[in-house]
Amino acid sequence: MLNEVEQNTSNAGKQPEKPLVAPDRKKQILLEAVEIIATEGYAKLSMRALARASGITLGALQYHFRTWEEMLRALSAFIIKEYEESWVDTNSKDSAPTLQVVMRTLLKDAPGLAFQSDKLYPQLWAMAQVEPTMKELQCEIFDQYVDGVEKLLANLHSQAPRAEAVAIVSMLEGSMLFRGEPYNWKVDADEVYDAIIGFIDAKYGKQKNQLS
Repeated sequence: MLNEVEQNTSNAGKQPEKPLVAPDRKKQILLEAVEIIATEGYAKLSMRALARASGITLGALQYHFRTWEEMLRALSAFIIKEYEESWVDTNSKDSAPTLQVVMRTLLKDAPGLAFQSDKLYPQLWAMAQVEPTMKELQCEIFDQYVDGVEKLLANLHSQAPRAEAVAIVSMLEGSMLFRGEPYNWKVDADEVYDAIIGFIDAKYGKQKNQLS
C-alpha cells in the first residue's frame, strides 16, 4: 500500500473548516485529492495531507472515507463517473455520430479540463504501477472507450473492430499521457489531434454510422 491509513490524533492544532462550496462534501474532498495529485504528485497524497487540504481534521475525513483504500476507490469512481457522463452527453447530442465526431470529443477531453488531465493523467498512470485501485481506474476507463469505439467500427464493417478500437484508443491514451511532464507535448496538441483524425479519415472515410 502506497500510504497507510493514519490514525486519528488529538484535536490540537485543529484546522478551521473551509466554507462549503459544493453541495456534496465528499465531492469537494475528492476534488482536493485530484488537485494534490495533479499539482504535487501522487506521492504527496495521504489521508493526513488530504484532510489538511480540505480544511478538516483527520477524524472528520475518516467519517467520509474510513480507510485509504476506501478513499481511493471513491476517487476512482468519481473520475470514472465524470468520463461516463461525458460519453453519454456525446451520444445524446447526435443520434448518428460519426467516428470522427466521437474521436474529436474524446480528444477534447472535457472532464480533463477540470481534472488538469495533462498533469493528472501521467500521475495516475504512475500511481497505477503501485496502487491496484488506480490500475482498476485506468482499465475501466480504457475498456469503456474501447467498447464505444468498437461499436462504431463494427457499423463501419471493420474486419477487426476490437483490435482497431484498441489501437485507436491507445493513440488517444498516449496523446494524453505524453502531454504531461517531462514530455510536454501540450504545445503540439492541436497538430497531434489533427494527425490522429487524419489517420481515421484515411482508414474509414467520413461515413455516417449509428451506435448499436
